[in-house]
Amino acid sequence: MTAHDALGEQKFSTELLFTDGLPEMDDEVGYRGAQAARAAGITYRQLDYWARTELVEPTVRGASGSGSQRLYGFRDILVLKLVKRLLDTGISLQQIRIAVDQLRAAGIRDLAGTTLMSDGASVYLCTSNDEVIDLVSRGQGVFGIAVGKVLREVETTLIDFDAQQSDQMDELAARRAARSA
Repeated sequence: MTAHDALGEQKFSTELLFTDGLPEMDDEVGYRGAQAARAAGITYRQLDYWARTELVEPTVRGASGSGSQRLYGFRDILVLKLVKRLLDTGISLQQIRIAVDQLRAAGIRDLAGTTLMSDGASVYLCTSNDEVIDLVSRGQGVFGIAVGKVLREVETTLIDFDAQQSDQMDELAARRAARSA
């Protein structure tokens, strides 16, 4: 077996085996602003402000003039929820911006095993237990946010939204069919 084959096997093993019910992680699939805000647990006003100040911009489709609608991808909603959690703990917006840049650089697949740690002044992206232990051993007060747990929360919320939306569409289709009959 060549090194290339081993790499191919390793890549295959990190793919999701079961995707039933999971929201699409495709960059083409988007959620409207109101859905993204609800899934992240923030207000639409916060969502709009963060988009305008380029803290978290929609990656599927940005606003392009009056009447256009932003579409947020799964990654965007995950970052929105993490920003909310960091704000709730009292981290400064300046430090959150740095953390968001680190999250973007990490990519979605690597985030499941990532923990965001903070000593109250700075935010650190820890990808191993050794990094977490090193930060904690400095003796300062530290808190952490397990990104994988937040990722699962966002998935569950979006699955619920998709189910509700399909139920509403079915009801709407039934009404139209009844009227036309």
